[in-house]
Amino acid sequence: MPRILIVEDEPAIAELVALNLRHSGYETQCVGSSADAERVVRSALPDLVVLDWMLPGESGVALARRWRADTRTRNLPIVMLTARSQESDLVQGLDAGADDYLAKPFGNAELLARIRAVLRRKAPESTDVTVQVGRLALDPTTMRVAAGGVPVHLGPTEFRLLRFLLSHPERVHTRAQLLDRVWGDHVFIEERTVDVHIKRLREALAPVDCAAMIETVRGAGYRLARPAAEAAAAVVPVPVAASVPRSSAAPAA
Repeated sequence: MPRILIVEDEPAIAELVALNLRHSGYETQCVGSSADAERVVRSALPDLVVLDWMLPGESGVALARRWRADTRTRNLPIVMLTARSQESDLVQGLDAGADDYLAKPFGNAELLARIRAVLRRKAPESTDVTVQVGRLALDPTTMRVAAGGVPVHLGPTEFRLLRFLLSHPERVHTRAQLLDRVWGDHVFIEERTVDVHIKRLREALAPVDCAAMIETVRGAGYRLARPAAEAAAAVVPVPVAASVPRSSAAPAA
């Protein structure tokens, strides 16, 4: 469930946005100032921020600029809401780092559509699009994984780990990056926990001859490699056979 932070100093607007987002399956949190938004983001990165321009104290534009200048928040998706609708305002908001810009008054359906679009662009692993690399296919909507039509049974943590790796094939990820993106940057666990779950993921993929796709890059981390015969293939939506993740006996994170 994507977590969305709503930064809006008008309670009626904030609650309306939050209500519609919750009805659409998102988890929401509302704050009314830049200072409160900073506090929340420092605690745990949300999946997306709906950010008002005019806020008490520091403006939303200034906050967006600061987030974009910080390595930790550089890629944080931002949809800016504002009553300022001139073209120059739009340019200023986008230049500050907003991924999209919506002028008040706005339609709830349009806001939801823009949020979905930004999440697809910025974090494909957070969407409901089925992905496939080689024979491995994962459907996040039905929680099913298959290799060439043969179901693969994974624990919840291994499912999330495979989903992230499939969404970023051929890229090398450090253990710290995997902890941030799979477990969440607010969870403090040892990096060796990643090794344990990588081992379990390989064991689950071994019966369908896909364990070798999870490669260890010495001194760097892990990556999911495409099979040699399909190295040039892109990650595309595909149908997937049924299988339900079973509960994991992984150590508590």
